This record gives sequence, C-alpha cells and structure tokens, in this order.
Amino acid sequence: MNPRTSAFVVAAALLVYLVIMGERAITMVVSGQPVFIALGLAIFVFPVLGAVLVVDQLRFGASTERLARRLDAEGALPDVSHLPLRPSGRVEREAADAWFDEKQAELEAEPGDWRRWFALAQAYDLAGDRNRGRKAMRRAIEMERQDQPS
Repeated sequence: MNPRTSAFVVAAALLVYLVIMGERAITMVVSGQPVFIALGLAIFVFPVLGAVLVVDQLRFGASTERLARRLDAEGALPDVSHLPLRPSGRVEREAADAWFDEKQAELEAEPGDWRRWFALAQAYDLAGDRNRGRKAMRRAIEMERQDQPS
C-alpha cells in the first residue's frame, strides 16, 4: 500500500472513530450529570484535535507533493539516485551528510529560493533529522505560495 493510500485509510478510520466517540460524548453531555458532562466534553475534544492534526498532515503531504511535481516539471527535482545505499535501502550516513552539507551551502547562497528549502528538507530527511526536514519543507511551501502570482 502506498503512503497516500495509507494516509487516507487512517483518515477514514479516524472519521469512523470520531463519529462513534461523538455519539458517546453527546450521550454523556445530555445526561445532565456534571461528571458525565465533563467526560463527554473530554471525549469529544480529543478526537476533534486528532482530526485537526490529521487534516493538517494531509494538507502538508499534498503541498509537498505539489512542490515535487512542480520541481519535476521544471527538471529541478533533487536527484539522490547517485547516493550509495545501505542494505536497508537508506542512504549511507557519510553520503547523506555530504549531500546535506552541499544543499545547506546552496541554501546559504540563495536563502530566498523555495527550491533550495525543498532540497534542504530532503537532505535533512536523508540525514535522519525528520523534524528539521518537516520544518524546512513547511518553509518551502510557505515561500512557494508567496512566490505565486495572484
């Protein structure tokens, strides 16, 4: 199953959970008993928060995919096919670090280019720092949106 399908399966499961728990929460809230009202509100808040987070991640994934398609159409999609791989399929650490240094230097030369931020995000991911990679990708998405003509 590809990641996109997996994401939608998880989102659908969350929706089913949200409906079931929403019914339970409503039942508790309308009971009129203070303890049940508090529990009902808590039960309702957590799935809603989860749904908001899932929607945010789906939007992030769609935006990342849109940028990748745009870069591919421009012939500027960062190519990592030349990097040596471990038996697990991940890029060898030394090669990932060297590629990261290269992409970071390119970003420092052109910090206002969203394409450089996209490449840095990919470099962070290859180096194993997914948190910083996601931050860099969010920056690329934001900059690309500002770069769009109105």
